[in-house]
Amino acid sequence: MGKKKKEIIQLDRESVIPIVKNKLIHGLTQLIESKLERDEFSTFCKRVEYTIRAWYHVQFDEMMQLFTLFEPVVGARKLEDLNLSEDEIDELEQKFLVLLFQMMNKSNFKIVTNQEIEVAASGKYCLNLPIKVDEAKLNSTLLRRYFAKHPQDNLPYFADQYIIFRRGFGLDQMTAYFIQWKIDALISRTVQGFLRLTGMRKFFSKKRRLRYMGNQEQQEGIGTYDEDDDDGDEHDLFIERIRIQNMNLSICNLISKTTIQEPTFEKIIILYRLHSTKEDGRAIYVKHFKHIPMADMELVLPEKKNPGLTPFDWVKFLISAAIGLVTVITQLCKTKANLKVLAPICSAVVGYCAKIYFTFQKNLKDYQSLITRSMYDKQLDSGRGTLLHLCDDVIQQEVKEVIIAFFVLMKYGKFTCQDLDHKCEELISEKFNEQCNFDVDDAIHKLEKLGIVYKDQIERYSSVDVKKANDFIGTTTEEVVTNASQGEQ
Repeated sequence: MGKKKKEIIQLDRESVIPIVKNKLIHGLTQLIESKLERDEFSTFCKRVEYTIRAWYHVQFDEMMQLFTLFEPVVGARKLEDLNLSEDEIDELEQKFLVLLFQMMNKSNFKIVTNQEIEVAASGKYCLNLPIKVDEAKLNSTLLRRYFAKHPQDNLPYFADQYIIFRRGFGLDQMTAYFIQWKIDALISRTVQGFLRLTGMRKFFSKKRRLRYMGNQEQQEGIGTYDEDDDDGDEHDLFIERIRIQNMNLSICNLISKTTIQEPTFEKIIILYRLHSTKEDGRAIYVKHFKHIPMADMELVLPEKKNPGLTPFDWVKFLISAAIGLVTVITQLCKTKANLKVLAPICSAVVGYCAKIYFTFQKNLKDYQSLITRSMYDKQLDSGRGTLLHLCDDVIQQEVKEVIIAFFVLMKYGKFTCQDLDHKCEELISEKFNEQCNFDVDDAIHKLEKLGIVYKDQIERYSSVDVKKANDFIGTTTEEVVTNASQGEQ
């Protein structure tokens, strides 16, 4: 099946290191020749993890304790037992949000922007119905108060009611005949052509809300990409979006199998609050999803309204009805109406209107099925479980950054900050066949905090040897407990 001009989604490669920690340590250890040095490096990796966990323990514990006051169902009772004033509760929930947003940033989650939402919503994948949020059910005070104290650029238009964080990109593919989708695409193109000819298309164009729009002239993230442009840099990631709407369709290829594909958000976390009820009190909802196709991002929205016919479906319905009505009137105005002409046309019009209705019912059934699947297959966790996932993600990313940066300095010598960045990315690519935008500044900051790297007069960094690094970090509490446990056995 032929395709029109390719639709390429341009993505900003993220700082997430997509390698499991144990695989990373094993792979780097194999590059060390001396067995004694390999053993020291293994000890170093364990001590780095124990130390970083200790750094974040107090912050994680405080965040989890605060969340117990705003946890759905049980939080309201705990707040009532504390007998706090409204101002004191406001202060506590804002403190929780500050800690949560810090953890999101450390774990490389980014807030979805208006531009990213526009690109994601410009295509269709599994979801073929317009999904809207019932804003009357959502609280707008919590997040509005937070962003008033902690302003950020490029917030989405719904930032006062809910926030969507995303991290990581992937690819989802489906292969099937998609006969109904192809027929709908052909009909849609016919109707769109009619609207263009009559000048009615402008009345059905989508309008975007522009609240909370910052400077949109230059922002990183997600955008469309023209194959003829050469503006991409080394950290850009390009994924082709293949969908029925963009394909060259004909009668002969309607019954052939087709593969469509869509970029995905590998992890999504959504944060929101409902209007207060006695049961929930001031509950804050945090939900965690995985592998969500960009075009189906509406699946994770909170408090969705029941979908109805799209404006375009109504246009097709009204045009069909108008054609039928004109035909009937024309035939009836004749001195002798031709029933052989009138009956088939009326049947075709009624049949097409029925098709629109039953297609909507099928899409509605598919939507309900998608919602069910998203709850069981796509939702990783919610509430406390999501926060625990987040805390562990932060630690794992921090540990991997330190291990990679130290290994490069230990193995390959002195580097400037920029050269160290390139060398770390090169190592990840060549040894593990993975790509990422390595966060070298954060890695160096942690290495300096541990006291195991130095910078010379020409801005080059070097590390102590691995044995000295272990001596500087020192024996950790976890090692003492582990050794004591092994001694008892």
